[in-house]
Amino acid sequence: MALEWVVLGYAAGAEAIMLLFLTLPGLDRLRRGLVAVVRSALKPLLSVVPFCLFLIADIYWKYEMRPSCEQEACTPSEYLRHQKSIIKSQRNALLIASALLLYWLLFSVTGLVLRIDQLNQRLEKLKRSE
Repeated sequence: MALEWVVLGYAAGAEAIMLLFLTLPGLDRLRRGLVAVVRSALKPLLSVVPFCLFLIADIYWKYEMRPSCEQEACTPSEYLRHQKSIIKSQRNALLIASALLLYWLLFSVTGLVLRIDQLNQRLEKLKRSE
């Protein structure tokens, strides 16, 4: 089960790096190549969305099936295991949320960069025609 979280972490990291490179100032010459690479990577990265939905269902199932440790009959080790389970679920939910947010931001920023490039090309064309 840990492999799924590692894969999601790497996908979120790749999304963050691509987003960082797209938004860094001073990379105007590389931006066209970066946009082409990011646009080609957006469709395979879309698989993150159903994967995250599956992992959310997994977290919910584990939450429902988790033995409760609210009584005084719990041993300290059971209580500690219960608390660790809750913390891991919260961490994993945060990872899912960040992966989905980063994908949405990458998709939006790529569209905005393309639109800015198109507008700059129109502006140059209008300046040349005058």
